[in-house]
Parts: sequence; C-alpha cells; structure tokens
Amino acid sequence: MAKLWLYGRMFIAIAAIFAILYGLIVLIAYLLGFYGTTAFIFLAFFAFMLVFLQYWLSPKIVEATMHVKYVGEKEMPWLHEIVERLAKQAGIPKPKVGIANVAIPNAFAFGRSKKDGRVCVTKGLLKILNREEIEAVLGHEISHIKHRDMVVITMLSVIPLISYLIFWNSLWSRDRRNGAVAAIAFLVYLLTNLIVLYVNRLREYYADYGSAELTKKPHLLASALYRITLATYGMPVEEIKRVEGMKAFFATDPSKARHDLMELRKADLNMDGHLDEYEVKLFASHAKASKFDKIMEIFSSHPNIIDRIKKLAEVE
Repeated sequence: MAKLWLYGRMFIAIAAIFAILYGLIVLIAYLLGFYGTTAFIFLAFFAFMLVFLQYWLSPKIVEATMHVKYVGEKEMPWLHEIVERLAKQAGIPKPKVGIANVAIPNAFAFGRSKKDGRVCVTKGLLKILNREEIEAVLGHEISHIKHRDMVVITMLSVIPLISYLIFWNSLWSRDRRNGAVAAIAFLVYLLTNLIVLYVNRLREYYADYGSAELTKKPHLLASALYRITLATYGMPVEEIKRVEGMKAFFATDPSKARHDLMELRKADLNMDGHLDEYEVKLFASHAKASKFDKIMEIFSSHPNIIDRIKKLAEVE
C-alpha cells in the first residue's frame, strides 16, 4: 500500500506539472497570436539546453562543491561491501563510492543514470553513525539511484525554468499583452516550483521506503536521521551555510536541524542518542506535525521529519 500511495501521488503531481505547462503554451499562443509563439519556442529550447548542461555537468559540479574523493575497496572495504550488497539487492550496478571532505554529517547520491551512479558519505557522517545506521542511509541513497531520482527532478525543473524565462523576457515589454504573459508566467513559475518541491519530498519518502525494504530494519534509518540531526545541530552556522546549495541532495535538510531536533528528542526515551524499534513505534503512535509545520513543508525539499518517522514505523 505504501508503494501505491507514493506511485499515485507521484503520477498526479507529474501529470499536473505537464498539464500546467501545456496550459501556459496554449494561453501564450492565444494572447500573442500564433506567430508570437516563436519566442516561446526559443525560450523553451534555451531552457532545455540549460537543464541538459546542468544534467551533464552536475556530477563534476557536485564533486567539486562537496570535495568528493572516490575510495577503492582496499581503502574502505567495509563501506564497499555494504554498497555492493545493497546495489545487488536493488538490482542496479554498483555505484562509485566516495567520501566528501565535509564536516556536516550527511550522505548523497548523484550521477546521470543507474550505470553512472555515485554514492557519497561525508567525513562527518562516518564519525557519528554505527555501521548499521550507515547501511540504512546508504540504502536510502541507493534507492534514489534505482528510481532515477536525479534525472526525474532535473527534467521536471525545466518547467519552472521555462516559466521564469518567459516572465523575465516579457516583463519589460510595453505591449499590454506581454505584461499579461509576464504575470501569468510568474504565477506558473511559483506553482510549478512548488510542485517540483512536492515531487522531491515524495521521492524522499520513496527512498526511505526503499531503504527499509533493503535493510529490513526501518527503525535504523529513523535512528540515523535522528543522529544526523543531533550532530548537525551542534555544527557552526558557517559550516551549514557552506552546504546550503547542496541540501536538496542530502538525506536530511541541515538548515532545519534545530527545529527537527526539538521534535526528535522526544523519541529518545533513554537519551542514548539512538532510536531503537520500540522508541520509533512509540513516537510514531502519538507524534503529530503542527499545522504551521505542515504549511512550511510546502516550501521545503524534504518532508517533515515527524511524518518521515511515522511512515518508517508503518513499514513491516
């Protein structure tokens, strides 16, 4: 049922974003006349080229930004063993394994395809998690690769980009029709950007579910999310700001650590810094995200942490 829930909402969101794009094309064609669509076609082509370049160059950008060093099996045999085993279970080629020279504890996956997948853990993560928790986090990241999440989000992001380019191109025109186009394009940009964030949150849930399927121990990912949040809370603000542009790649949102920890500490009954199966299920049975948190989640790339724990607790 969890898979059907995710698949259904994903399909509706993706269908909606393309329906909105189609509506924008039709409306612009109507407002500007058929010949006015030439500019739209050019902007759409330009947007697709930008996204294609982003897609093609993103691995190098991520590697440079996160100071990634790929490690061989002789350097980190236990890490390679986990990745290889999880990849085999997931039915994908073994990804490249890297260590990011970043103090913030987290992990991320990237690459152009399943065959080009790369999974990385930060040095900060290796210091705070035990091997079972690291395996749970890697299961989450390998699930991202299995579901081609990097490609899906990159391709969807072209639609807000097209809308923004149309808005910017029409903004300074003296033609009243172009002014109307600019206003509509900006509204479409805001709406489609929110839908892309929504799809990203769904794919985080999906990766959580994938990790639970691979490890058969969903509480370990819940514990890892708590440990990451706890350690990130104690990091200098400057360190968190350095990775702000990469947070959509991470398993958790570092900028929300302070707020998330206020909730997650309630789950840690024995205050040992980890969550066991009993603590996760008990927390999930009574914890509830506030209405304010639900509203703020709309603007986030990651799901509300309480809801993530609750969904993990539901996995059998």
